[in-house]
Amino acid sequence: MELNKIYNMDCLKGMREMPDNCVDLVVTDPPYVIETSGAGIYKQTDKQYVKELNDMKNGFSTEVLDELCRIMKKINIYFFCSQKQIIPLLDYFVKGKKCNWNLLTWHKVNPVPACGNKYLTDTEFILFFREKGVKIYGTFNTKFTYYVTPLNRTDKKKYGHPTIKPINIVNNLIVNSSLENGIVFDPFLGSGTTAVAAIECGRNFIGYELNPDYYEICNKRIEETMEGDIVNE
Repeated sequence: MELNKIYNMDCLKGMREMPDNCVDLVVTDPPYVIETSGAGIYKQTDKQYVKELNDMKNGFSTEVLDELCRIMKKINIYFFCSQKQIIPLLDYFVKGKKCNWNLLTWHKVNPVPACGNKYLTDTEFILFFREKGVKIYGTFNTKFTYYVTPLNRTDKKKYGHPTIKPINIVNNLIVNSSLENGIVFDPFLGSGTTAVAAIECGRNFIGYELNPDYYEICNKRIEETMEGDIVNE
């Protein structure tokens, strides 16, 4: 696969075309189910992704996880995940792969005001798994496990993607777990934040996004970031 390029295709199909041990770090924000029963304001309307979401509400399929482990040089991976995915991911990586792990959290100071008979979804979880021997780099200023930041409403409005993650968080993850010119991979690129952060941190990237609209958003953000780097040189 070509470096610093994204592909509009299913990630499982794409990963099967990638060689073994070719990726230094995975940072990904996979689709996960938002419960819509009760008084929530969201409704699941995109029928194309119903099956994928249902498959992932208790964690990834083992096929995707197996391929991710195959293409990484050593297991070194961050998942933005829902509460329901925590236990299945721990089972796979800690019990199954004997990885070390950390739980990072992002507290949103301006969460969506939808809760009904539930607590607010004002916290997102980031699970980090690393094989024994994988180093953590970074500094005191990047090794936070708890982030407090608002939802990225500005970029959400600009690019039209509902779940754009804060670039500062993803930048820190990349700096902490890879070296310059390393290869960062995201199988669920969404709005392209992982690729943008990789560029900002001096890393290479590869990624997949199945949704054609989001794929175009990714390309737009990547082009804008690269143009900004050229201007600032």
